Amino acid sequence: MRRLFALCALTGSTGLAALTTGTAQAHVDVGIGIGLPAPPVVIATPPPLVYAPAPVVVEPRPVVVAPDYDDHDWQARAWREQQWRERHGREHEWRRRHREWHRWHDDD
Repeated sequence: MRRLFALCALTGSTGLAALTTGTAQAHVDVGIGIGLPAPPVVIATPPPLVYAPAPVVVEPRPVVVAPDYDDHDWQARAWREQQWRERHGREHEWRRRHREWHRWHDDD
């Protein structure tokens, strides 16, 4: 028992002395309670990771010039556009005449 107490006291005092001195070193425990000084281990930090921008992936798509209409649809579209232009022209003419009439006939 005395030997165990002496061994613990010796180990504790050397460990405390090693930790309290200004030149404290890392110790390796070899399993019998005696600390052996070990060389300091320096782990080099890896360089920071630099990520390249992700490539832009564009799916190839067919080029569409116009919707796929048959001749009948094109004729109907042309007729509707002509009717719209004529109606728009008639409305524009009516508005112009209406403004002119009110310009001369309204009592200000």
